[in-house]
Amino acid sequence: MAGAPGVGDPDHIGGKTMIGEAVGVLGGGNTAFAVAAKLALEGHRVRLWEHPSQASAVSAITSSRQIRLTGVGGEGSATLECVSTEAADVLDDATLLLAPVPSYAQGAFLDSISAHLLPKHVLAFLPGNSGTLAASHRFRGAGRTSAPLLIESDTAPYVCRKLGADHVHIFGVVPAMGVGALPASRSDEAIALLAPLFPGVVAYPHALAAALGAMNPIVHPPGVLMNAGRIEYSRGDFYFYEEGVTPGVVRVIEALDSERRALGEALGLSLLPVADAFHAAGFGPKGDLWATINGSRMLTALRAPGSLQTRWLSEDIPFGLRTWVGIGEQIGVAMPVARALIALGNALMGSDAWSVGRGPAELGVMGLDRKGIENLLA
Repeated sequence: MAGAPGVGDPDHIGGKTMIGEAVGVLGGGNTAFAVAAKLALEGHRVRLWEHPSQASAVSAITSSRQIRLTGVGGEGSATLECVSTEAADVLDDATLLLAPVPSYAQGAFLDSISAHLLPKHVLAFLPGNSGTLAASHRFRGAGRTSAPLLIESDTAPYVCRKLGADHVHIFGVVPAMGVGALPASRSDEAIALLAPLFPGVVAYPHALAAALGAMNPIVHPPGVLMNAGRIEYSRGDFYFYEEGVTPGVVRVIEALDSERRALGEALGLSLLPVADAFHAAGFGPKGDLWATINGSRMLTALRAPGSLQTRWLSEDIPFGLRTWVGIGEQIGVAMPVARALIALGNALMGSDAWSVGRGPAELGVMGLDRKGIENLLA
């Protein structure tokens, strides 16, 4: 049966990722190192590829192929099978590709691997921020008649930081990472592939639902913008969630979250309120948002960004809020709080999220109503 898990693919048994088969990890940042190291320590064959323009991110481990892992995700020196900036070194052997790369880098990564990316591959953005829709649109524009299974998560699988050129620390493991598949008809296959690597992974109805379930665009822009002075003065020398997400900041987050959930409702989705979503994902105890955040061992351990030139703005506004507002405009959902945060972010960063980010055109949903979007996702 076409699209059935495992059919015609000797590397998967019943659609599951098995110990002994290669897993490709794309990127060289915090999460890429954490994913590569943790999976390698668990016995998986891990092949790491970094974009050639970012070769310095992996130069310290290119020869040794070793990453030191510390924290709650495991302890030890993980040996990878391959560390390379040549796409063929990873894609020719690994069918499952995990891409924990910033949303603004997803396009460049796709350009570099496209010649080696085949229908047999499975490409998972961790997280995606609608990266699946953007990738599918690029494939259609390039005239590809068949494409790999695309998956995106609502969050990264770990709360982690690189502590050195070959050292990554995991502060927390997300026990219930949500994922959506494109096409949605292959959702069961996506879960079967990822569950052995990320136990507790749960399915969204489709890829766009996973993008709308992302919490980073809800929490990061209000938190950073409303703590801008303190971040600049202290160079991030404070605990972002514990000290920076105060009751006043929480009220703005919740107002923004109401707009996100209204957008979801207009698309036929029942999205969890932000406090419930944090609890359901395992970040903190059940309660209101302030209580959930302040009761989270994972989140309260994180310090603020060292400057305002942070991914928490440069990614979460153009590839989070801007995307949501664009879709909302198209289907008649006003998002004034999101618009205000975008305007503030543009002024602060000196950039234009409307032009550099993703809108309906970049996702291939321009002019589509709810039914048209659902058909595209199916």
